[in-house]
Amino acid sequence: MPEASAEAAPGAPAAERPKDTRDFRIFNEEVAAIVNGVHANPFAVLGVHEFGKQCIARTFIPGAESVIAYTLGGDVAGEIPRRDPAGFFEGPVSIKSRQPLRYHAQNALGSWDVVDPYGFGPVLGPLDDFYLSEGSHQRLFDRLGAHPLRHEGADGFHFAVWAPNAARVSVVGNFNSWDGRRHVMRHRADTGVWEIFIPGIGAGETYKFEILAKDGALLPLKADPFARRSELRPKNASVTAPEMAHDWQDAAHRAWWSSVDARRQPISIYEVHAASWRRKADNEMMSWDELGDTLIPYCVEMGFTHIEFLPVTEHPFDPSWGYQTTGLFSPSARFGEPEGFARFVDGAHKAGVSIILDWVPAHFPTDEFGLRNFDGTALYEHADPRQGFHPDWNTAIYNFGRTEVASFLVNSALYWAEKFHIDGLRVDAVASMLYLDYSRKDGEWVPNQYGGRENLEAVQFLQEMNKQLYGSHHGIITIAEESTSWPKVSAPVHDGGLGFGFKWNMGFMHDTLQYLARDPVHRKHHHNELTFGLLYAFSENFVLPLSHDEVVHGKGSLIAKMAGDDWQKFANLRAYYAFMWGYPGKKLLFMGQEFAQWSEWSEARGLDWGLLDYPSHAGMRDLVRDLNHLYKDKPALHARDCEPEGFEWLMADAHEHSVYVWLRKAPGEKPIAVITNFTPVVRENYRIPLPETGTWREIMNTDSEVYGGSGIGNMGAVLAGPGELGRAAAHCTLPPLATLWLELAD
Repeated sequence: MPEASAEAAPGAPAAERPKDTRDFRIFNEEVAAIVNGVHANPFAVLGVHEFGKQCIARTFIPGAESVIAYTLGGDVAGEIPRRDPAGFFEGPVSIKSRQPLRYHAQNALGSWDVVDPYGFGPVLGPLDDFYLSEGSHQRLFDRLGAHPLRHEGADGFHFAVWAPNAARVSVVGNFNSWDGRRHVMRHRADTGVWEIFIPGIGAGETYKFEILAKDGALLPLKADPFARRSELRPKNASVTAPEMAHDWQDAAHRAWWSSVDARRQPISIYEVHAASWRRKADNEMMSWDELGDTLIPYCVEMGFTHIEFLPVTEHPFDPSWGYQTTGLFSPSARFGEPEGFARFVDGAHKAGVSIILDWVPAHFPTDEFGLRNFDGTALYEHADPRQGFHPDWNTAIYNFGRTEVASFLVNSALYWAEKFHIDGLRVDAVASMLYLDYSRKDGEWVPNQYGGRENLEAVQFLQEMNKQLYGSHHGIITIAEESTSWPKVSAPVHDGGLGFGFKWNMGFMHDTLQYLARDPVHRKHHHNELTFGLLYAFSENFVLPLSHDEVVHGKGSLIAKMAGDDWQKFANLRAYYAFMWGYPGKKLLFMGQEFAQWSEWSEARGLDWGLLDYPSHAGMRDLVRDLNHLYKDKPALHARDCEPEGFEWLMADAHEHSVYVWLRKAPGEKPIAVITNFTPVVRENYRIPLPETGTWREIMNTDSEVYGGSGIGNMGAVLAGPGELGRAAAHCTLPPLATLWLELAD
């Protein structure tokens, strides 16, 4: 046993203690460990400890020369002798039981007060430990991270972080001069969580975690994985935040979506990058309140049912568009405080617009303040780069098989649904999660336990995420960006599916854009590029995406992709939009494409709104607006988007003329025929088969002059009479490069 030591009394041998202090003084080695910030369990030393009938107080206040202790009620508990000139104090205090103390410290420069954090008991309990270890804790975002709390008579913040392989974890910030010796946390050995209650801290304090690895290496300061607010880049500290106090007014909106089947509702999504939809005069980004005043009314006018934001979680690098996030619980500081985002969502809901967030659980950036090597080990990621490093994005891949990591990600999804009332999550890069050999050559990946390439741990995580989200937040939807033929992506987990509500139809996007880039004279040879998709259109619950990915990195804007001269480009795009809005599946359009922006999208500037001064661009915007409102108003166009009963081919083989005709229908509703002529040739007296005789109203004509077209059409209606084989037919005029919608009249 090491020899006890103390400051020797005058004339006494160095190893002797004065009799009145002999029993409570700790070893010099422990004092040194506290002063040097390497003590593994400071709560066993610091604070108030009962020794016999005495209470002994120990505190470490760097720079203090003298300390007087007070109870939190203001009673004097006594002056405490300084044991070490670095600021370690130890001695008896005149209190009857263990309790937190306030210290009045002094030195030659002045005085200050400190409420001792080591006088407070733990906040987390055994149930937290159990559920965290089991991976079933659905409230981790309320227990880990930083939360305001009144604890044992004092107000402050409770901090908790998972770092099971660390030798020591401290909270550092301006409140302790970023000194990692000051607030070393309590280690909960069963779970690897470290926690501390720090009295006197309020909202708005920047902080990080200082972590000492097992090998003694001091790691770069780490941001809080559960931070609810972060500093504005280029700074990257976490920020203490009050609990969300927004007075939500969206009960009716949420109740309605909870009562319906989203697959049978109109869903037209406006995909938005919040930082570049519009910019202020100085090119500064708009705040959430400013976006609420402009974006929400715009979407209502345009008829969009949903806004889908590219990731708004905190991220350090603007050109990543948010897909390399370092704050899965923190709305980006670019747009103001988190409460601003809550106000935006609430305002959208009151206007009838739902909010979807792009969410990135597939990978994370390797910034040193982030999750990589968090506690000196590969904690959130795989240690083996064949599993833990993504070659496409130079990012780290989450270890989905680690219980705590999967729980961290599931809790992020639950957090946005609960705290911000979001209506859906679009999950990014699902294909990269499902396949162990994604973007890897032979020898660069590790097979699963059965020798296959399927990432079984990621499958289990996605299923659990969907079960938890749908189980606790009725009315929410999840959408997978998944580009392969993985089966049952949007089937329920109990049916062997991944559990998503919808899946992006990447095949539709690829085939249709490839077709429309062709000169119309060649399209008859590629007719099947537009018919093939209907063979699998109902194998999943599909969203048809014309997303940001199609208008960046040299791909050109949608209008620029179209074949022909400028008139034909606009006509092609108008016909394409009505073709898509009449096609089975929910709709998604990236911002700027509704008015045919010529330039590629850039995150560094706002959209080219000045183009709306030109009739062709204004006409395109008006077309998209009218398509959205018709799509919402006509159940035949949306009520069976995901079911084969809602679709019927009327003409699938008119390849010589590049004409496509089908019927959209729903039980008890008037059917709508969708007719597209993808050539610049006017086709007069063109026979179109229809299911019933009678008048069919022309409710959409993309060649209308109001949209910038040539004004060719059918004078508002066609008459269907008896045709061959007992079927009705109408002789129509098909405008050039145009789509018509015909609805059976009453």
